[in-house]
Amino acid sequence: MDAWRAQITTYGGIGLIAALVLILVSIPVLPRGERGKLKLPTLLLTIHLGLLGCRTLVSDDAVAQEALYVTSTFFLLASIARTTHLFLLHSLVKRMTAGPLPRIVGDLIQAIFFLMAVLVTMSAAGVELSSILTTSALLTAVIGLSLQDTLGNLFAGLAIQLQQPFRVGDWIQWNDDETKIGRVTEMNWRAVTVVTLEHVEITVPNATLAKAGLSNFSAPAKEARRQVVVWAPPNRSPREVQRALVLALDGVKGVLTSPRPSAITLEFTERGVAYALRYFIRDFERRDIIAGEVRNRVWYALDRLGIQIPAPMRTVHLHEVTEETLEHEEELRVEHLEEELRAVGFLDVLPSESLHRLAEKVEERRYAPGERIIREGDEGEELFIVRHGRVRVEVGGRRRKEVARLSTGQFFGEMSLMTGAERRASVSAIDEVVVLVIGKSALRPVLSEAPELAERISEALAARQMELEEADSRETLTEMPERQSGVLLQRIKRFFSLGQNDD
Repeated sequence: MDAWRAQITTYGGIGLIAALVLILVSIPVLPRGERGKLKLPTLLLTIHLGLLGCRTLVSDDAVAQEALYVTSTFFLLASIARTTHLFLLHSLVKRMTAGPLPRIVGDLIQAIFFLMAVLVTMSAAGVELSSILTTSALLTAVIGLSLQDTLGNLFAGLAIQLQQPFRVGDWIQWNDDETKIGRVTEMNWRAVTVVTLEHVEITVPNATLAKAGLSNFSAPAKEARRQVVVWAPPNRSPREVQRALVLALDGVKGVLTSPRPSAITLEFTERGVAYALRYFIRDFERRDIIAGEVRNRVWYALDRLGIQIPAPMRTVHLHEVTEETLEHEEELRVEHLEEELRAVGFLDVLPSESLHRLAEKVEERRYAPGERIIREGDEGEELFIVRHGRVRVEVGGRRRKEVARLSTGQFFGEMSLMTGAERRASVSAIDEVVVLVIGKSALRPVLSEAPELAERISEALAARQMELEEADSRETLTEMPERQSGVLLQRIKRFFSLGQNDD
């Protein structure tokens, strides 16, 4: 027995030297921010030395000496185990792998090291390890039954962190219910903590996540595809509807331009033709806000096309309407439009009869706030009159500069209407905007019946151009108004094929 204790004492001295060497070697090896973790093994080693010193105070009590010896041995081995764990995992492994080791794996290895320290300490105390191993089967069964759920979460958490289907900061969904969508904020032995879009913190057991079908919206890339389903009547061209849906997303904050949005025909239903408008976002936390703005834009786009979204319900309205009533309502509408058209400077030269015919073909369109109405450089043949709201006029391509704002009663696009000229500026809605639109097809019959009106319009346009240029403080005009009017007249006649035989 004395020989055994002498041998243990020798090993204890070697262990003390090993503990000191490990701590000293780990100081330069560990990253600067992790050197504070050496405080624990240093404290354990200090306690070991203190317990060894206490043995000299109880030299006459063999039992106390034995207890102090076993306890000091445990603290020495615990210090070695902790330092070894820090040295291996927090220096070598991190440098050899692409990223940090999962926390649960590091904790498991640390637990194994401490378990080895406990077993060696028990052996030093004279405990027969073979007897423990004999009864371990029964003990394991009891612990397994009593801690079934806990162990299930533990091993599920280990599998999750090794496989890494998601990481802290990722947006995941673990149930068909959309309320089960959240951002991962913590991963531990027992559960994963997520914060939902409603800012509700949910703790999900690891075993539940291991069994569920997971959707990770943050992998493999931060861009996530979303879609909005909308119905349209079957009598409208799919290409027309799809193009309108995609253009409606232009300028929507949060919708990525790459990958580009797309629209597909989804299915044919009793409600109508279902279309899926697909787009990509990066800010998943704002997905509901972005989706709401997308739906707003879709409504405005379809409204401009005269498409009403079919409802699943059927509503029958019974009311008596006579032809006289309809004609009276239409007359009032046209009369009101005539007044608005007469406020357009160059159209006031039209006789009342021509203005009345033009008002009958005026189209009304709505635009959402921020939506572009016309784009600089595009071809056009329409005039826009602001009926409600405000618009912003910008020039300069990508680096656009605001040059004007127009409100109710003002108009833009007259040169494109009369000559087919390219748009000289981009115009976007500031508020919800309603505009009246006059197209070439509406004005052409008026000019065909009275070609002399083209000359009067060209003179009015030339005068308006002079006023705009003078207001912009531009250089003195090199052409007289009469010459400008003549050039415009020729362009108008050519654009509307006046005085020419139509094919």
